[in-house]
Amino acid sequence: MTILVTGANGTVGRHVVDQLIKRGADIRVLVRDTNKAAFPAGVSVVQGDMLDIDSLRQALDGVSTLFLLNAVSPDELTQALLTLNAARAAGVDRVVYLSVIHSDGYVNVPHFAGKFAVERMLEQMGFGATILRPAYFMNNDLLIKDALLSYGVYPMPIGDQGIAMIDARDIGEVAALELLRRENAPEALPLTRISLVGPETLSGEQVAGIWSDILGRTVAYGGDDTEGYEQNLRGFMPNWMAFDMRLMNERFLTDGMRPEPGDLERLTEMLGRPLRTYREFVTETVSA
Repeated sequence: MTILVTGANGTVGRHVVDQLIKRGADIRVLVRDTNKAAFPAGVSVVQGDMLDIDSLRQALDGVSTLFLLNAVSPDELTQALLTLNAARAAGVDRVVYLSVIHSDGYVNVPHFAGKFAVERMLEQMGFGATILRPAYFMNNDLLIKDALLSYGVYPMPIGDQGIAMIDARDIGEVAALELLRRENAPEALPLTRISLVGPETLSGEQVAGIWSDILGRTVAYGGDDTEGYEQNLRGFMPNWMAFDMRLMNERFLTDGMRPEPGDLERLTEMLGRPLRTYREFVTETVSA
């Protein structure tokens, strides 16, 4: 049978596809732009998006298991609900959904609240689903590497409560393992939630310290100014998204993004290896 991967061109989705390929899965991807769909031979590509019901139906035809990942957008919730309804109509009852950690707690942050609504649909409509709840992606810090390398500042206002950052490659591998576990089960498995966290819970000062160590020169933490952070983001993203990100970071400052007891042990057992550290991520980034 076939596993459909949405968001396959993105930061996490491409790692999901790579991990599934390594394990010999039959894969189909739904992409907006086939010119960017540089997938190996054997990966079936359907052009369309999650607001196009016809392309959704085509992509879901003959699919047994769905990986649902949709990017932060004004209609993110609508995209997800349409996709799940189309999946249900196509007889797909095995789903792995990429949500976000603390989706039920960061209730004022739009993209967190939207993902929690999708979780509720999965639960109430009886899907056999794994809900993956990742913490902040280390890889997001690639967007600010110019500030780090050129100006010696870590500008993300993440505060001192602690963020358990995780590498997107680890997310992709866990997602692939869960997709195959559900795909190969004789019947749909019960719904479960897995928090995806990194092996360290770091403050802004600690993150800046790691960059300083690896670069061999001082990198300062830029502080907790979320208003200034929003204004900087508006230079390269829509203003609604910049405000959404500001709200998220304000919750970082007050609540942090920390693992629960047992989270790390569960992930280490699933992967059969240690999770990648932020220091490893920085070392690779600087070397590259």
